[in-house]
Amino acid sequence: MLPASDINLNRYAELVNRIDPMCLEGEVVELVGLIVESRGPVAAIGDFCEVRTRAGRRIRTQVIGFRRGRVLSMPLEETDGLCLGDRIFARGGDSEIAVSPALLGRVLDGFGKPIDKAPAARQVETDDAEFRNLYAAPAGPLERAHIEDRLATGIRVIDGLLPCGKGQRIGIFGGSGVGKSTLLGSMARSSSAGVNVIALIGERNREVRAFLEHDLGPEGMKRSVVVVATSDRPAPLRVRACFVALAIAEYFRDRGEDVLLVMDSVTRLAMAQREIGLAAGEPPSQKGYTPSVFSLLPKICERAGNFERGSITAFFTVLVEGDDFNEPICDAVRAILDGHITLSRELGAAGHYPAINVLDSVSRLQSRLSEPNQASHARRIREALALYRQSEDLINLGAYVAGSNPRLDAVIRSRDEMMQFLRQGPADISPVHETLAQMQKIADLVK
Repeated sequence: MLPASDINLNRYAELVNRIDPMCLEGEVVELVGLIVESRGPVAAIGDFCEVRTRAGRRIRTQVIGFRRGRVLSMPLEETDGLCLGDRIFARGGDSEIAVSPALLGRVLDGFGKPIDKAPAARQVETDDAEFRNLYAAPAGPLERAHIEDRLATGIRVIDGLLPCGKGQRIGIFGGSGVGKSTLLGSMARSSSAGVNVIALIGERNREVRAFLEHDLGPEGMKRSVVVVATSDRPAPLRVRACFVALAIAEYFRDRGEDVLLVMDSVTRLAMAQREIGLAAGEPPSQKGYTPSVFSLLPKICERAGNFERGSITAFFTVLVEGDDFNEPICDAVRAILDGHITLSRELGAAGHYPAINVLDSVSRLQSRLSEPNQASHARRIREALALYRQSEDLINLGAYVAGSNPRLDAVIRSRDEMMQFLRQGPADISPVHETLAQMQKIADLVK
């Protein structure tokens, strides 16, 4: 037995302090669709409960509302075996998660429990684990530091024309199948962030393993924590997984790390919240989305940022329905974030990777993060791309006469070099100094 002086009692003391000595319970009186109605227990919106069935199963639920003196909760697990009259108990501790450095390299579910096949010796809840509140309020506006340092992503078009700073929040907008996951995997492998926290919300089961093994790879996985709640999981669990990822990112931020938070996708998160809202009786508003969806989005996005001890740089993907970039979720997210990257289906179909439409993409901190020369070169390249797009139909039809516009002539001559700069293989990493040197060369060609 270890001497008493060698035993770390802090963790056990914290566990004892978190125990609620009162057992609050109720009784299931109705199950309609996705809603469990119960008489009791005493619980608040967002609290977690547990139904203990007569067959011995334990089904976790989350409180989403009240109706005629009854508690409405949504199951986070399958409801097979649930019976009328089953006892339901309040579980206050489920709104917290244990976090520690041992999370690195692990794949977690929406409850924060490992689902990978790592050796049993690699425990997540180690003696130095902390407990973090999933639903902590975002930091106040005066608690944030200015975003002044660049975060290198290794992607030329982003580092050169759409620079990202530590603590910035950027949306990646695109339809299905245009390379969002591949782009996120490339950034997670090659970015200058110390820790990656990746939330896969509503993904297909098949795509999770493909992302881990092909897009992220072993090198990226070593410094990553991946939280997964696939499309077949209940809506409350998909929303909870998002908050699990946020709590983990904040833990590493408070340890002084520069964290890259990747959330794929905000659209599926909004759909999960819409399911919850409609089941609770909320009136649908824009395109069927309930008001709670639009109140949830800023609570998530505002938890990223630059702080005194560390930073959380966030990339949120938005799955554009029907390639409509003006649908409600796109508009709401674009208004909150510090920039957006638009992926083009036309570029993707032409084999152009990454399929980033530079002219439709914006980094709101470009002027602050770019050196004077870089800003000038980026402006020239944007002007060249815009000029070519304006005249593209004439050029393709052969109606443009060389010499009519000297500037356009220079753009046409340098078109191949420009497209080579904008294209980059998923496995390629471009250091920032090489990116800036190539930008200067292209800018000089299109003067």
